[in-house]
Amino acid sequence: MTVESVRPEAPVTPESGLREAPLAGGGVPLLGHGLKLLRDPLAFMSQLRDHGDVVRLKLGPKEVYAPTTPDLTGALALNPDFVIAGPLWESLEALLGKEGVATANGPRHRRQRRTIQPAFRLDAIPGYGPIMEEEAHALTERWQPGETIDCTTESFRVAVRIAARCLLRGDFMDERAERLCVALATVFRGMYRRMVVPLGPLYNLPLPPNRKFNAALADLHLLVDEIIAERRASGQKPDDLLTALLEAKDDNGDPIGEQEIHDQVVAIVTPGSETVASTIMWLLQVLAEHPEHADRVRDEVESVTGGRPVAFDDVRSLRHTNNVVVEAMRLRPAVWILTRRAVTDTELGGYRIPAGADIVYSPYAVQRDPKSYKGSLDFDPDRWLPERVKEVPKYAMSPFSVGNRKCPSDHFSMAQLTLITAALATKYRFEQVAGSNDGTRVGITLRPHKLLLRPVLR
Repeated sequence: MTVESVRPEAPVTPESGLREAPLAGGGVPLLGHGLKLLRDPLAFMSQLRDHGDVVRLKLGPKEVYAPTTPDLTGALALNPDFVIAGPLWESLEALLGKEGVATANGPRHRRQRRTIQPAFRLDAIPGYGPIMEEEAHALTERWQPGETIDCTTESFRVAVRIAARCLLRGDFMDERAERLCVALATVFRGMYRRMVVPLGPLYNLPLPPNRKFNAALADLHLLVDEIIAERRASGQKPDDLLTALLEAKDDNGDPIGEQEIHDQVVAIVTPGSETVASTIMWLLQVLAEHPEHADRVRDEVESVTGGRPVAFDDVRSLRHTNNVVVEAMRLRPAVWILTRRAVTDTELGGYRIPAGADIVYSPYAVQRDPKSYKGSLDFDPDRWLPERVKEVPKYAMSPFSVGNRKCPSDHFSMAQLTLITAALATKYRFEQVAGSNDGTRVGITLRPHKLLLRPVLR
C-alpha cells in the first residue's frame, strides 16, 4: 500500500511564518483516511514519513496532524500546548472514564500521579520481587512439555495475577483473569474501530458487534466494582495501591469520589495488563522465532545463577535478556498509536497547528524508521549494547513515553518482563504448532493473532 499523491505544501502563511502541513492523498468521502487505517494501519502510518515531518490526515470529518520523526514526537510529548485527548482517548473513555490518571489532565492528573507514584518508586519494586518470582516460575511449572500453549490466555493470566497480587493484594484473579482476557480483546477491537471510523450514533444501534462490545465493556466495569467491594467488605488495609486510592483526598482534603476510585482501578488493571500481556506474547514469539537469542538468554541466566532458579535480584545482571525485551518492544510496541490535542494555536517542527487540532502519531512507525536504526526491521538485541545504543536518536525509542505522561510503572513492567523471559527461556525451547498465526492483530494494542506454541524441555 502507498500513501498516494500527497499534496504539495501550501506556501508559508505570512501572518505566522509557519508552514501548512501536506495532506495525505487517498482519502475517501465521509471516512477520509479511516478506511486505510482499518485495512493496513501499520503500513499506512509507517509510510507517512516519506512525505514529510508532519502530515495532515482526515478521520471522518476531523482533520488530524501526524508527526513522523522522533524529535517531533518527543517535542509533542513534552510541550504543554498539547494534552491527552483526541480520537484514541475519546474511544477509550468508555473503558477508562474521565477521572482516572490515564485520561486526566492538569492539576487532577498531577494529584493522581502523586497518589500512585509511591507504589512504583525504584525502592518499592524489590518488595514485589517474591510475587514476580512466584508467578514466573508457576507459569513454567503449569506448562507440560509437548502440550500446546495458548499464549494469549497464558500471557494475560500471568500479567493480571502479577498486577493484582502486587498492586491490589488480590489472590482471587484466576477466573477473573480469563474474563478480563476475553473482554479486553473485544473492547479494544471495538475501540480501535470507533477511533478510526468515528460514526457516532451508529455505534448505539443494537447490531451484533455493538451488543458484543457493550456486553464486554459492562463485564470489565463489573469486575472492577467486585474488586473494590471485596476490599471494603474485608475491612483490611494492606499497604498497597488500592488502599492508597480508597484513602486518597482531593484538592480540598475530601475523600475522592467513587467514580475516580473506579476509574483509577480500571487504569491499573486493564491497560497495564493488556500492554504487559501483549509484550509477553511477542517475547514468546521471539523465543520461538530466534532460538539463537533464546539460547543466549539461557546461557546468561545460568552464568548468573549457577543453575539455581532465576530470582528477582538477578534481573539487573541479565543484560542480554533485558536487551531482548527492549528489542521486542521496539519492533512490536504494545501501544502503537497515540493522540494528543492542541489547546492553543501552536506549531510543531515549523508547521502550523491550530487550537483544538488532534495529533496522531505511531511509536511503531518511529521505532522502525531506517533513518534511526541500521537494519531497522531486523531483530537485533545487541543494538542496545552500550557501545551501540548511542547511535539511536533521542526519542526514537520511548516505549513508556516521556515527560509528565511517562508511564509510572516502567520499572515495574521491565522487571517482570525480564524475569518472565529469563524463567521461560531457561526451562524451555519453543516451537510454533499447526494452527498458530503470529501475524500482527491491530487494535488499540498490537498482539499476535493466535500464537500457539509447544514447549520443549531443555
